[in-house]
Amino acid sequence: MKKFYLVAICLLVFSAAAPLARAQGNAKQGPDVVRDPDLEKDSLHNLEVARHYFKLRKAYIAALQRCEEIIAGNPTFSKIDEVLFMAGESSLRLAENRGKQASKTASDKLREDGRDYLSQLVNGYPDSKFKDTALEDLKPLGGPKPKESKQ
Repeated sequence: MKKFYLVAICLLVFSAAAPLARAQGNAKQGPDVVRDPDLEKDSLHNLEVARHYFKLRKAYIAALQRCEEIIAGNPTFSKIDEVLFMAGESSLRLAENRGKQASKTASDKLREDGRDYLSQLVNGYPDSKFKDTALEDLKPLGGPKPKESKQ
């Protein structure tokens, strides 16, 4: 008899909670972005290589080139915020003649490119885990550029 009551109570609890769980299923999220799985895989590989160049080798030109390839070929990449951050950081470090590769590009141009990439990150991806570091690095450059309005 005790089993019967226990089963009845469990059924009653689960049946009362079911409508609440179903109500959460139709939650609205942002617009769906259709991503090509092959392009995502290729971009992820390029990001991993760029991370290697950036963190381990201090080869900022190579890291920047990989990031620019991702930005140009897959602007809807799922980790584009990290790509923008790495591109911006690489540009700024090259402008300061840091790293193992010497850049032939003028420091002012590299600094401006770095500011552009980091501004895109800050303006376009406010929830990114890279945003705070990007804001700190943008302070000496005059802060992020204003968000461009689409007209």
